[in-house]
This record gives sequence, C-alpha cells and structure tokens, in this order.
Amino acid sequence: MAISRAAAVDQACEQFVQQRRLVPQRADFDAPVVPGSRLTARWAMQLFEAQMESRTLDFLARELKTNGQSFYTISSAGHEGNAAVAAVLKPEDMAFLHYRSGGFFCARAMLSPGPEGPLDVLLGMVASADEPIAGGRHKVFGSVNLNIPPQPSTIASHLPKALGFAVALERRARLMGQTTDAISVCTFGDASSNHASAQTAFNAAGWCTQQNVPAPVLFVCEDNGFGISVRTPGGWIADNYKDRAGIEYFRGNGLNLASAYDAAHDAVEYVRTKRKPAFLHLDTVRLLGHAGSDVEQLYRTAEEIRAGEAADPMLHGAALMIDNGWMQPVDVLALYRQTRARLEAMAVEAVRRPKLTTRAEVMVPLNYTDPAVTEQDTRTSAANVDTERRMAAYKNRLPEAEERPRHLAVQLNRALLDILLERPEAVIFGEDVAKKGGVYHVTADLTKKLGVGRVFNTLLDETTILGFAIGAGHAGLLPIPEIQYLAYLMNAIDQLRGEAGSMQFFSNGQNTNPMVVRLAGLAYQKGFGGHFHNDNGIAAIREIPGMLIGCPARGADAVRMIRTLVANASALGRPSIQLEPIALYMTKDLHEPGDGLWLDSYPEPGESMRLGEVGVYGDGTDLTLATYANGLYMSLRVAKRLEQSHGFKIRIIDLRWLNPLPFEALTPHVKASGKLLVVDECRASSGIADTVVAEMVEAVPGTHVRRVVAPDCYIPLGDAANLVLVQEHDIEAGILAMLNPEAGQ
Repeated sequence: MAISRAAAVDQACEQFVQQRRLVPQRADFDAPVVPGSRLTARWAMQLFEAQMESRTLDFLARELKTNGQSFYTISSAGHEGNAAVAAVLKPEDMAFLHYRSGGFFCARAMLSPGPEGPLDVLLGMVASADEPIAGGRHKVFGSVNLNIPPQPSTIASHLPKALGFAVALERRARLMGQTTDAISVCTFGDASSNHASAQTAFNAAGWCTQQNVPAPVLFVCEDNGFGISVRTPGGWIADNYKDRAGIEYFRGNGLNLASAYDAAHDAVEYVRTKRKPAFLHLDTVRLLGHAGSDVEQLYRTAEEIRAGEAADPMLHGAALMIDNGWMQPVDVLALYRQTRARLEAMAVEAVRRPKLTTRAEVMVPLNYTDPAVTEQDTRTSAANVDTERRMAAYKNRLPEAEERPRHLAVQLNRALLDILLERPEAVIFGEDVAKKGGVYHVTADLTKKLGVGRVFNTLLDETTILGFAIGAGHAGLLPIPEIQYLAYLMNAIDQLRGEAGSMQFFSNGQNTNPMVVRLAGLAYQKGFGGHFHNDNGIAAIREIPGMLIGCPARGADAVRMIRTLVANASALGRPSIQLEPIALYMTKDLHEPGDGLWLDSYPEPGESMRLGEVGVYGDGTDLTLATYANGLYMSLRVAKRLEQSHGFKIRIIDLRWLNPLPFEALTPHVKASGKLLVVDECRASSGIADTVVAEMVEAVPGTHVRRVVAPDCYIPLGDAANLVLVQEHDIEAGILAMLNPEAGQ
C-alpha cells in the first residue's frame, strides 16, 4: 500500500519557512534576485507563486482522489523549476508539455491575460466537461490561449512534432515572405529521453543543423533520476547529450529558481537567435512518488525519500526570497496559505461542474463537423480556393498533346501540382520525393516546378516524417507527407494513432492536425517479397478513431479523392490517409494488352469525391460484389469472363473509403441482389471483409454473404506470393459458390 508523503512534504515547507531568520526587507524589486542573475526579484516573486500553485494542485489531486472526485495524481512536485522556462519564453512560443510541467503551465497562465491556470487543471483532474481544453476527456496541460497543445502522451512521442513545428515556423515564414523569431519548446523526463521517438527527434534535430535547416526547438529534459521505479544512471543525461552533434547543451539547477531561469534564458536566446536546436538539462527531484498509487517505498529507502524531500525546490524558493530580503517568513507563509485557500475554493467549484454523461458527448470531437462548414462547403472549398489561379494552372500545366487518358501515377502527379499551385500553404515531403520524384515517380518534377520550399526530402525516418507533418499543421501549413511503403508506417504508427489521431479528441476540437498522408502500399508487386515492400495489413490504420482513409484504384478516383482529403484537412483539420495501391500505379490495360481501359482522363478542376461515395460498375442483380483497389481490378476481369461463360449479371461496388466504410452507399446495392460477396485483398484478420459482412447482415436481413480474403501470412518472394494473395481464380470460385454452387465446389 502506498504511504503518502504529501502531508509530510507540506508540513516541512511550513516548518522550514518558520525557522528562517529575519533579514532586512528590500524594496528594489527590479534588482537581481541574487547577484549576477538575470532574474529580478519582481519576476522571482511571481514565479514563486506559480510554483506554489503547482504544488498545491498536487496536494489537492490526492485529496480529491481520496474522496473519489479526482482521477489523476501524477504530480509536478519537485519539478516546479520549469516555471522559469515559461518566464523566458514569449507567449507565441508554442510549448509541448509533459505531465510534470505544472509549474510551467501555472507560470504561463499567471503571466498571460485570460486563462485561470489552476482552475483549468482542477477541472481536468475531476474530468469536468467544462475543462477548457479536453472537455473532461483527459487530464492534460493544454490551452489554446496559452499556445500549449494538449499532450496525452506519457512518454516522448511529442518531441518529433515539436521539432516539426520548429522547422515549419521558418518554412511558413519564408513562403509568406515574412520573418519570425518564434521558437518551439518541449519538456520531458530523463527516462523518456531513452524512448525511440525522443531519439528520433534528437537525431533529426542534429541532422537539420548539419543540413543548415533552421530548427529553433528547445528540448527541456527535467532530470529527476527516475522512470517510475527504474533509476537513471548517474551522469547519463549529461554524458549522453552534452556533446550531441548539432544540438547545443545547457544545464541549470531546476531546484534553484535563479539557476533555472538563467540557464533557460541562455538556452532560449541561443535557439531564438541561432535558429538551431538546444538541449536544456534541468536537475530536478521527484517528490510524492511517480503517482498517488505508486508504492515508492518498494524501491527507495526511507533515507533516500527524505533526502529527496530535503532538496524540495519550494524550500529553495523560500530561502531565496527570505534570505535575500525580498519577503519575510510571515509573508511567505501568508502567500502559501492564501494560495491553498484560493485553490481549495476552485476545487470545490471544479467538483460542482458538469461531467460527460453520454456517448455522443464523448465522441463529439471525432465527428469532424462544424455548423459553419458542411460537407458540401468542405468539398467546394477546394474547388473555389482561387478559381482564376486554378484555371490558369489547369490550362498551363501540360501541353495540349499530353491531355490524354493516363495511368494513376501520372494523374496523381498532376493533382499534387494543382494542389500546390492552389494552396500556398501546402507542402509535400518524404523519402526521395524531391529530385528523384519518389520511388514510383508520383512526385516527379514537383520540386523543379515549385522549389525545395514546397517539395523536399526528409531523412529516412517515418517518425520524423509524421512528426514534421503534425508540427507543420500546428504552424499553419497543410502537410502532405509520403510514406514510401505501407509496412514502413509500422515503425511510426504512434505518430498517427497517439498524436495526430488523438489531437482533436483531447483538445475538444480546438487543436487540429490537418494532414493528408500519402501511403503507398498493398501487395501484388511482382518481384517484391517480404512484409516491408509488399504488405497487405491495414488493421493498424483502420483502428485509429476518426482517421479518414481512402483507397483509390484508378487515376481519376485518386485525383478526386485527394482533392476531397485536402479540402477536409484544410476546412476541418482532419488527419487522413490516401492508401495508394502500388501495383496499379502504372497499370494501363484491363482485359487484354493495349485496351487502355485502366487509363482515365484528368478530372475537371473542382471535381472532387464525396465522402462515402462508391464506384458502381454495372447494374446486375444476380450478385453484388464489394471490393477495392487490386480487388476491383481483378473482380472486373472475372465478372466479364463469367458473364460471357455463364451469363451472370454482377454488380461490382468499389468501396473506395476504408474508414469509415461506406455502408450507407453500399446498402441499396446489396438489397438489389440479396447476395453479397466481399473480395478483400488484405489478410483475413486485418482487412475490411468481416466488418462489411456483419454490417450488411444487420442492415439487410436475409442477405446471402460470402468472403474472399487472403490468409494471415507474410508475403514471400516471387511466384510463391500468389499462393497467399487473393487471385482471380479465388474470386471466380467465390462467385460460382454463390451463383452456381455445384460449379463452385
């Protein structure tokens, strides 16, 4: 059972203050709080009060938890020195905070007009629907007014987007012909610095310096020596980061307000003026255990716990103010108790505030709707960004001789060029997308036509690519990152699932991550094997709540779809994925060589695809076949052969949208035949077949259903791949089993 040390720590502060000796009172509050420091006494007094607020919030969290009214007890106790970091930043410097940055949050709120920081935190603790950032969905440090996006992560997955925001600041300013001195700051613990996403961010930051890419980001490591119960080796942080390539190292004592302030000042000044990354190492101490449920006594001795409490930054703060004559002991005690009384009254108010009580209320941020932005508005926003510019771009894009039906890769390239011409905030980036034009040449010549400010290569790391995208969205850009292969995304899936996908949910729709991830994938690539280049597992992206996923099979569909995705990202801030079937990028023919039936004309400017719109091939009523991507290509071929040989009239539906699935559009087609065959090229446990079948059985009772799916298997090299991928003969057997049972056996 956890033994709470909150009361002991609280009493120790009061006793410490009461025992300080009196010194002459000083009134020159604009003087340095201690000789040689940049921190004035006036600023120090404000920050000391913010530290008191943070500490009081930690005590109240435990008291409310005891009464069953709070749901969060991870505290900032011992880390209050991060208030100094807030003090040296500008209000417009975006801060990505981890869960022990209470001092920072209270200080920024105190120094800014509007938000009442402690009340916001308390509302989050009690999961009130009135909490202004997450609306009761999570306890986070976040505020739109304070330029603090909420970070639900408990590790370091916010570091890549903090770097991405920094890089995007400079890029956006240049695109708009402006200058900026804004920076990005992120806080994290010593244990979190070991996380893969943290190492990705540090590596990418150093890479930016080496490539002369401006990256004004400040990494703030609050080193308390522990990761829950696991000790950080002594000297590990300093030894690991003081000589990190491309990242300047600064160190301050987070237990001493003046030291923390001066170190933070120097680090921020470096980042702001040099436009380069820096690492600020703040020594802290962790008090009250990892969280209220943590049995700290299991892994720390009583002597170690008391030694940590003796280093309490609140004791340092009191000594700083009293021993230098800025406050009398009675004044410190009065402020401490007044702060306690003020926040206790806030806690009573927070408990009184309403909670989320319905499923609909909880899910509001995932609806991606806005009373002022209807779906039609979203669709037409792309068509009307700048009609004159759009038409000029369309007419001048290619010689008239080139305006002929083309395959998917070419048509998508043309669509991306249009988007870049129409939307100056749009940027495209990823591995090999610039000069080479991507592995499949989808981005060919875009850098040549628009410049490296709009289409650029990143280092070969998917976490960095997606982190850049999230940060770029925060900075006001419209990122269109490319992930080279579907399986490559698995290295970085949390950047979509835990960061981009959750942002609107945990900010109640106030912060968004507008992006369109172009994801080349699916199987059927001849000559490729292994799960990295020839993968058909999509469960990881489909399970992300609210993630919009489209999968075009044809060139014209890819153009119309990406216009819709871009419009949704721009108008609603919605993160989305366009999953592009690699095997169909260059496909020209359908039934026989030279027929050109898989080529499409380029859609007219402004022609987009309605969300949930399906492709309908034929009006047959013998069978409805639902599929997508390579399944569409194969099913059309099989259906023609069976019509010629058996006279079957099969209606084929290209689902196109994999999340959410277009059930409403599919239902009338299923009713028309009463029979549904789902051809899903993906693995049986990963694809969409089960969901489609279940939904249609409920929507159209009595429907005869069947699936054709791939087995749960990695894809081998060469012809052996065909043994574990859906083939045309599998589709034919599925159709015959439903329409001609004897032949299908």
